[in-house]
Amino acid sequence: MPAPLPPPASTVLDAAAIGELGRARALLENPGLAAQLANLVGAPLEYVMEKRLPAPATKLVNSLVRKALQQSLRAAVATLGKAASPAPRTRTHAVAVAASGAAGGAFGLPGLAVELPLTTTLILRSIAEIARAEGEPLDDPATTLACFEVLTMGGRARSDDGTESGYFAARAVLAQQVAAAAEYVAVHGLVGKGGPLIVQLLSAIASRFSVNVSQKLALQAVPVVGAATGAALNTLFMRHFQAMARGHFTVRRLERQHGVEAVRRAYEALGTADAAVQDRKGAGFG
Repeated sequence: MPAPLPPPASTVLDAAAIGELGRARALLENPGLAAQLANLVGAPLEYVMEKRLPAPATKLVNSLVRKALQQSLRAAVATLGKAASPAPRTRTHAVAVAASGAAGGAFGLPGLAVELPLTTTLILRSIAEIARAEGEPLDDPATTLACFEVLTMGGRARSDDGTESGYFAARAVLAQQVAAAAEYVAVHGLVGKGGPLIVQLLSAIASRFSVNVSQKLALQAVPVVGAATGAALNTLFMRHFQAMARGHFTVRRLERQHGVEAVRRAYEALGTADAAVQDRKGAGFG
Protein backbone atom coordinates (compact mmCIF):
# COMPACT_ATOMS: atom_id res chain seq x y z
CA MET A 1 0.00 0.00 0.00
CA PRO A 2 1.57 3.30 -1.06
CA ALA A 3 2.55 5.80 1.64
CA PRO A 4 0.03 8.63 2.04
CA LEU A 5 0.93 11.94 0.47
CA PRO A 6 1.86 14.78 2.87
CA PRO A 7 -0.96 17.23 3.50
CA PRO A 8 -0.91 20.31 1.26
CA ALA A 9 0.19 23.63 2.71
CA SER A 10 -2.65 25.52 4.31
CA THR A 11 -3.79 28.45 2.19
CA VAL A 12 -5.56 30.15 5.08
CA LEU A 13 -3.50 32.05 7.62
CA ASP A 14 -4.61 31.52 11.20
CA ALA A 15 -4.42 34.16 13.91
CA ALA A 16 -0.87 33.17 14.91
CA ALA A 17 0.36 33.41 11.31
CA ILE A 18 -1.36 36.76 10.83
CA GLY A 19 0.36 37.99 13.99
CA GLU A 20 3.76 36.87 12.69
CA LEU A 21 3.08 38.45 9.31
CA GLY A 22 2.06 41.71 10.97
CA ARG A 23 5.30 41.83 12.95
CA ALA A 24 7.28 41.06 9.79
CA ARG A 25 5.46 43.79 7.91
CA ALA A 26 6.25 46.31 10.67
CA LEU A 27 9.95 45.51 10.24
CA LEU A 28 9.91 45.58 6.44
CA GLU A 29 7.93 48.76 5.85
CA ASN A 30 9.07 51.22 8.55
CA PRO A 31 11.25 53.18 8.40
CA GLY A 32 13.50 53.52 5.35
CA LEU A 33 17.26 53.45 5.82
CA ALA A 34 17.67 57.07 4.71
CA ALA A 35 15.26 58.18 7.44
CA GLN A 36 17.21 56.19 10.02
CA LEU A 37 20.46 57.80 8.90
CA ALA A 38 18.85 61.22 9.16
CA ASN A 39 17.58 60.49 12.67
CA LEU A 40 21.02 59.27 13.75
CA VAL A 41 22.85 62.42 12.71
CA GLY A 42 20.02 64.83 13.56
CA ALA A 43 19.74 66.13 10.01
CA PRO A 44 16.49 66.53 8.02
CA LEU A 45 15.66 63.63 5.71
CA GLU A 46 15.74 65.99 2.74
CA TYR A 47 19.34 66.91 3.59
CA VAL A 48 20.40 63.29 3.64
CA MET A 49 18.65 62.54 0.36
CA GLU A 50 20.01 65.61 -1.40
CA LYS A 51 23.58 65.19 -0.18
CA ARG A 52 25.61 63.77 -3.01
CA LEU A 53 29.20 62.68 -3.34
CA PRO A 54 31.26 64.05 -6.25
CA ALA A 55 30.75 62.03 -9.41
CA PRO A 56 34.22 60.38 -9.30
CA ALA A 57 33.64 59.31 -5.68
CA THR A 58 30.21 57.88 -6.54
CA LYS A 59 31.73 55.89 -9.40
CA LEU A 60 34.41 54.57 -7.06
CA VAL A 61 31.80 53.58 -4.46
CA ASN A 62 29.84 51.66 -7.11
CA SER A 63 32.99 49.80 -8.12
CA LEU A 64 33.89 49.02 -4.51
CA VAL A 65 30.38 47.72 -3.78
CA ARG A 66 30.49 45.36 -6.76
CA LYS A 67 33.86 43.98 -5.68
CA ALA A 68 32.68 43.68 -2.07
CA LEU A 69 29.62 41.68 -3.12
CA GLN A 70 31.74 39.34 -5.25
CA GLN A 71 34.16 38.76 -2.37
CA SER A 72 31.27 38.28 0.05
CA LEU A 73 29.70 35.73 -2.30
CA ARG A 74 32.89 33.66 -2.23
CA ALA A 75 32.99 33.87 1.56
CA ALA A 76 29.34 32.85 1.79
CA VAL A 77 29.91 29.83 -0.44
CA ALA A 78 32.76 28.71 1.81
CA THR A 79 30.97 29.08 5.14
CA LEU A 80 27.17 29.12 4.75
CA GLY A 81 26.78 25.43 5.50
CA LYS A 82 29.25 25.39 8.40
CA ALA A 83 27.86 27.90 10.88
CA ALA A 84 28.25 26.60 14.42
CA SER A 85 25.68 28.57 16.38
CA PRO A 86 21.98 27.60 16.01
CA ALA A 87 20.80 31.06 17.09
CA PRO A 88 21.47 34.31 15.19
CA ARG A 89 24.42 36.12 16.76
CA THR A 90 22.99 39.56 16.06
CA ARG A 91 24.90 41.38 18.83
CA THR A 92 28.20 39.76 17.92
CA HIS A 93 27.86 40.84 14.30
CA ALA A 94 26.81 44.36 15.32
CA VAL A 95 29.91 44.75 17.49
CA ALA A 96 32.12 43.44 14.67
CA VAL A 97 30.80 45.90 12.07
CA ALA A 98 31.08 48.76 14.58
CA ALA A 99 34.77 47.95 14.93
CA SER A 100 35.26 47.80 11.16
CA GLY A 101 33.35 51.07 10.75
CA ALA A 102 35.48 52.80 13.37
CA ALA A 103 38.64 51.68 11.59
CA GLY A 104 37.42 52.52 8.10
CA GLY A 105 35.85 55.83 9.11
CA ALA A 106 39.19 57.16 10.23
CA PHE A 107 40.52 57.00 6.67
CA GLY A 108 37.52 58.27 4.67
CA LEU A 109 37.09 57.06 1.09
CA PRO A 110 40.44 55.19 0.97
CA GLY A 111 39.44 53.28 4.11
CA LEU A 112 36.19 52.19 2.47
CA ALA A 113 38.10 49.90 0.09
CA VAL A 114 39.34 47.89 3.07
CA GLU A 115 36.30 48.19 5.32
CA LEU A 116 33.46 47.56 2.86
CA PRO A 117 34.22 43.92 1.94
CA LEU A 118 34.51 43.01 5.63
CA THR A 119 31.36 44.91 6.61
CA THR A 120 29.36 43.44 3.71
CA THR A 121 30.48 39.91 4.57
CA LEU A 122 29.56 40.39 8.24
CA ILE A 123 26.12 41.74 7.28
CA LEU A 124 25.51 38.78 4.97
CA ARG A 125 26.68 36.29 7.61
CA SER A 126 24.20 37.79 10.07
CA ILE A 127 21.45 37.69 7.45
CA ALA A 128 22.28 34.03 6.76
CA GLU A 129 22.03 33.09 10.44
CA ILE A 130 18.62 34.74 10.64
CA ALA A 131 17.59 32.82 7.51
CA ARG A 132 18.64 29.55 9.15
CA ALA A 133 16.63 30.39 12.28
CA GLU A 134 13.55 30.71 10.03
CA GLY A 135 14.09 27.26 8.53
CA GLU A 136 16.10 28.11 5.43
CA PRO A 137 18.67 25.42 4.49
CA LEU A 138 22.06 27.12 4.41
CA ASP A 139 23.50 24.50 2.05
CA ASP A 140 20.93 25.52 -0.59
CA PRO A 141 22.39 28.13 -3.00
CA ALA A 142 18.89 29.62 -3.35
CA THR A 143 19.17 30.68 0.29
CA THR A 144 22.33 32.60 -0.55
CA LEU A 145 20.47 34.45 -3.31
CA ALA A 146 17.68 35.28 -0.86
CA CYS A 147 20.27 36.63 1.59
CA PHE A 148 21.69 38.95 -1.06
CA GLU A 149 18.15 40.03 -1.89
CA VAL A 150 17.88 41.53 1.63
CA LEU A 151 20.54 44.11 0.71
CA THR A 152 18.07 45.77 -1.69
CA MET A 153 15.45 46.28 1.02
CA GLY A 154 15.43 49.77 2.47
CA GLY A 155 12.02 49.96 4.12
CA ARG A 156 9.29 52.37 3.12
CA ALA A 157 10.33 55.86 2.04
CA ARG A 158 8.39 58.91 3.14
CA SER A 159 7.04 59.40 -0.40
CA ASP A 160 5.72 55.83 -0.75
CA ASP A 161 1.98 55.24 -0.95
CA GLY A 162 -0.13 52.10 -1.18
CA THR A 163 0.55 48.46 -0.53
CA GLU A 164 2.57 47.96 -3.73
CA SER A 165 5.35 50.44 -2.87
CA GLY A 166 7.21 48.53 -0.18
CA TYR A 167 8.52 45.03 0.43
CA PHE A 168 6.82 43.11 -2.37
CA ALA A 169 7.71 45.84 -4.87
CA ALA A 170 11.37 45.47 -3.88
CA ARG A 171 11.17 41.71 -4.40
CA ALA A 172 9.41 42.13 -7.74
CA VAL A 173 12.25 44.27 -9.11
CA LEU A 174 14.67 41.36 -8.81
CA ALA A 175 12.22 38.46 -9.21
CA GLN A 176 13.15 37.53 -12.78
CA GLN A 177 16.88 37.86 -12.19
CA VAL A 178 16.70 35.82 -8.96
CA ALA A 179 14.71 33.09 -10.74
CA ALA A 180 17.15 33.00 -13.67
CA ALA A 181 20.14 32.92 -11.32
CA ALA A 182 18.53 30.09 -9.32
CA GLU A 183 18.09 28.03 -12.50
CA TYR A 184 21.71 28.67 -13.44
CA VAL A 185 22.92 27.67 -9.96
CA ALA A 186 20.91 24.43 -10.11
CA VAL A 187 22.92 23.38 -13.17
CA HIS A 188 26.33 24.98 -12.71
CA GLY A 189 26.63 25.66 -8.98
CA LEU A 190 26.81 28.98 -7.20
CA VAL A 191 30.25 29.88 -8.50
CA GLY A 192 30.08 28.08 -11.81
CA LYS A 193 32.65 29.15 -14.37
CA GLY A 194 31.63 32.46 -15.91
CA GLY A 195 28.34 32.71 -14.08
CA PRO A 196 26.86 35.50 -16.24
CA LEU A 197 23.44 35.33 -14.58
CA ILE A 198 25.06 35.54 -11.13
CA VAL A 199 27.07 38.57 -12.30
CA GLN A 200 23.91 40.24 -13.61
CA LEU A 201 22.10 39.66 -10.34
CA LEU A 202 24.98 40.98 -8.24
CA SER A 203 25.17 44.04 -10.49
CA ALA A 204 21.47 44.75 -9.90
CA ILE A 205 21.92 44.32 -6.15
CA ALA A 206 25.06 46.47 -6.16
CA SER A 207 23.27 49.33 -7.91
CA ARG A 208 20.80 49.55 -5.01
CA PHE A 209 23.15 48.73 -2.14
CA SER A 210 25.67 51.34 -3.35
CA VAL A 211 23.04 54.08 -2.83
CA ASN A 212 22.97 53.25 0.88
CA VAL A 213 26.76 53.09 1.07
CA SER A 214 27.07 56.45 -0.72
CA GLN A 215 24.65 58.07 1.72
CA LYS A 216 26.63 56.73 4.67
CA LEU A 217 29.92 57.92 3.21
CA ALA A 218 28.49 61.35 2.41
CA LEU A 219 27.30 61.74 5.99
CA GLN A 220 30.69 60.77 7.36
CA ALA A 221 32.25 63.53 5.27
CA VAL A 222 30.17 66.49 6.49
CA PRO A 223 30.28 68.42 9.79
CA VAL A 224 26.59 67.81 10.57
CA VAL A 225 27.44 64.24 11.51
CA GLY A 226 29.09 65.46 14.70
CA ALA A 227 29.46 62.58 17.11
CA ALA A 228 27.99 60.00 14.72
CA THR A 229 31.08 57.98 13.83
CA GLY A 230 31.72 55.29 11.28
CA ALA A 231 31.08 52.81 14.09
CA ALA A 232 27.62 54.22 14.79
CA LEU A 233 26.71 54.30 11.11
CA ASN A 234 27.88 50.73 10.60
CA THR A 235 25.90 49.59 13.63
CA LEU A 236 22.80 51.22 12.14
CA PHE A 237 23.48 49.45 8.83
CA MET A 238 23.75 46.09 10.55
CA ARG A 239 20.61 46.55 12.66
CA HIS A 240 18.64 47.72 9.63
CA PHE A 241 19.55 44.70 7.51
CA GLN A 242 19.02 42.34 10.44
CA ALA A 243 15.49 43.73 10.75
CA MET A 244 14.94 43.36 6.99
CA ALA A 245 16.22 39.77 7.19
CA ARG A 246 13.92 38.86 10.09
CA GLY A 247 10.95 40.22 8.18
CA HIS A 248 11.97 38.74 4.82
CA PHE A 249 12.63 35.21 6.05
CA THR A 250 9.51 35.22 8.22
CA VAL A 251 7.51 36.01 5.08
CA ARG A 252 9.33 33.27 3.14
CA ARG A 253 8.59 30.73 5.89
CA LEU A 254 4.92 31.66 5.87
CA GLU A 255 4.91 31.38 2.08
CA ARG A 256 6.23 27.82 2.35
CA GLN A 257 3.48 27.00 4.85
CA HIS A 258 0.51 28.78 3.27
CA GLY A 259 1.44 29.61 -0.31
CA VAL A 260 2.85 32.77 -1.88
CA GLU A 261 -0.45 34.29 -2.99
CA ALA A 262 -2.21 33.71 0.33
CA VAL A 263 0.60 35.43 2.22
CA ARG A 264 0.71 38.32 -0.20
CA ARG A 265 -3.05 38.88 0.06
CA ALA A 266 -2.85 38.83 3.85
CA TYR A 267 0.12 41.22 3.78
CA GLU A 268 -1.77 43.65 1.56
CA ALA A 269 -4.85 43.36 3.77
CA LEU A 270 -2.74 44.37 6.77
CA GLY A 271 -1.55 47.39 4.82
CA THR A 272 -5.11 48.36 3.93
CA ALA A 273 -6.16 48.00 7.56
CA ASP A 274 -3.25 50.16 8.74
CA ALA A 275 -4.12 52.83 6.17
CA ALA A 276 -7.74 52.84 7.34
CA VAL A 277 -6.63 53.32 10.95
CA GLN A 278 -4.39 56.23 9.92
CA ASP A 279 -7.27 57.79 7.96
CA ARG A 280 -9.53 57.55 11.02
CA LYS A 281 -6.87 59.15 13.19
CA GLY A 282 -6.41 61.91 10.64
CA ALA A 283 -10.15 62.53 10.65
CA GLY A 284 -10.16 62.77 14.44
CA PHE A 285 -11.82 59.42 15.14
CA GLY A 286 -8.74 57.59 16.45
